[in-house]
Amino acid sequence: MAQRLSPRDTVYLTGRDLDRVTRAVDAAPGGGARVRGELLDVADPNAADRLADRLRDRHGGVDVVFGNAVMRVGPDDDPRKIVTEYAEVNNFGTTRVLRAFAPLLRDGGRLIVVASSLGTLHYLAPVLHDRFDGLASLEEVDAQVAAWRDAVADGSARGGAWPGFVNIPSKIGQVAAVRALAHQRREQDTVRGILLAAVCPGMMNTPTSGMWWDVSDAPSPADAAVSLLHLALGPVDLGHYGQLVHNGNVVPWKPGE
Repeated sequence: MAQRLSPRDTVYLTGRDLDRVTRAVDAAPGGGARVRGELLDVADPNAADRLADRLRDRHGGVDVVFGNAVMRVGPDDDPRKIVTEYAEVNNFGTTRVLRAFAPLLRDGGRLIVVASSLGTLHYLAPVLHDRFDGLASLEEVDAQVAAWRDAVADGSARGGAWPGFVNIPSKIGQVAAVRALAHQRREQDTVRGILLAAVCPGMMNTPTSGMWWDVSDAPSPADAAVSLLHLALGPVDLGHYGQLVHNGNVVPWKPGE
């Protein structure tokens, strides 16, 4: 992103470990926008608001936000033991970022949540569809995520309709959050040229994916970033608003769409 922008612009790279953030900023290629590091642990209930306030004071608003925080989970992890932290980062972290940064978007801004094509009702038993379909607020999304989290943690989700792979309900919750916020903001965002969307980067060759699948032939993160940057910096397609997008195409939310 920094290389696609101009020296007048600033790109913030965030993370929960200041040393790692600093090393990443120092390693960024030269040219394009200035790259700055900031601490942001989305599992901290107040961290997104603190950073949003800081950027408002410095710049008055923001143009592009990528919500990309994720907790790594492996095949040997017991879902009952990790689901609380997992939901805190992936889901409540996502809704915190949406709440904090949506009000800062300038005209023509983009607020994009990196999710997955697994985040649709196609991967959820029909009996559970109404848990996430048609939710009208981020509070409703958080409540449904909390109910799923608690069912996994106490073991009641086992043997039921919930999928055993915690990534599926978590990603569905992320996409549902984007859809809920879009339901509230669509009219004003359309007038102001703002895009709010979830995006699937596709399978990538990363250590996390490598724990589950053979990704030796999958694209690198740099290659996968191309379509995401187009969504962030290219012309707005109103058909993408509030949707899950993969390589420029809308991924249907539920069967029949």
